[in-house]
Amino acid sequence: MKRRAFITLLGGAAASLPLASRAQQADRVRRIGVLVGAGADGLDAQARQGAFLQGLQQLGWTDGRNVRIDTRWGGANADDIRKYAAELVALAPDVILAAGNAPVERLLQATRTMPIVFVFAIDPVGSGIVDSLSQPGGNATGFMQFEYSLTAKWLELLKQIAPGVTRAAVLRDAAVAAGIGQFAVIQSVAPSVGVEVSPINGRDASEIERAIAAFARTANGGLIVTASALAGVHRDLLITLAARHKLPAVYSNRVAVTAGGLISYGADLVDQYRRAAGYVDRILKGEKPADLPVQAPTKYELVINLKTAKALGIDIPATLLARADEMIE
Repeated sequence: MKRRAFITLLGGAAASLPLASRAQQADRVRRIGVLVGAGADGLDAQARQGAFLQGLQQLGWTDGRNVRIDTRWGGANADDIRKYAAELVALAPDVILAAGNAPVERLLQATRTMPIVFVFAIDPVGSGIVDSLSQPGGNATGFMQFEYSLTAKWLELLKQIAPGVTRAAVLRDAAVAAGIGQFAVIQSVAPSVGVEVSPINGRDASEIERAIAAFARTANGGLIVTASALAGVHRDLLITLAARHKLPAVYSNRVAVTAGGLISYGADLVDQYRRAAGYVDRILKGEKPADLPVQAPTKYELVINLKTAKALGIDIPATLLARADEMIE
């Protein structure tokens, strides 16, 4: 009897091992790295991070319970972004969320195997982040900030809010493919709206200030600030210069308008963080970045600062006011 009982007990224990092993694996705390190019105190920074965490929670992942999230903020400093990229890779997370081109590019220099999900990347194919939008092909995929056709709308918006504008300065980063691409699209539609466009390629504050001051010496001018890390770093300066020289200005995202800029049209970047949680979830469950297509934005937002418009003596057309997703007074 004792021998039979022992064999039964041994058999029961053996049968339970796979179940126990599976349960232990399911309960394993997963690790997510987050590398943001901007600073933690930036406008909308916490709202974006909050949307990501909320998205994860809705999918069953809670920080401190079944997942650990390590976040690094680059503060728009190239050296810090590079350092934090190496630091996060060394932690060996299951997946890394990268916000912006510089973070994902630095991460790809550090690893070609660790899964990366990016948000608001600009021209991920032209930047060499992925092989193609439909088949990324490597260890990174995610959500791009816009399709190039969007940039034409910035010039159209400028003409709508300031019909007298015949000249537009376009701040772009000529050192990256996206800067060249955005300007090319704006330039291609300029004749159809009767506006002459010229690029501003300044890389530092003093150069940008001189270029805009020189442009503003001639009347009927406006400003378009294209999407780039450069625009983020010099956002406050650009808003100040636009106000000083009475230039109606169009920006690529709402952060500039909440900080005092006139008008913006672009992707809802908070929504991109929320959607990125879905890709992170799929990767944690075994899917590969190479099999997940890069997605374009699905939500765009038009934001108008009425206080700035009043200071510039601009009457926003009723059609634009009706379309606005947010108006700041």
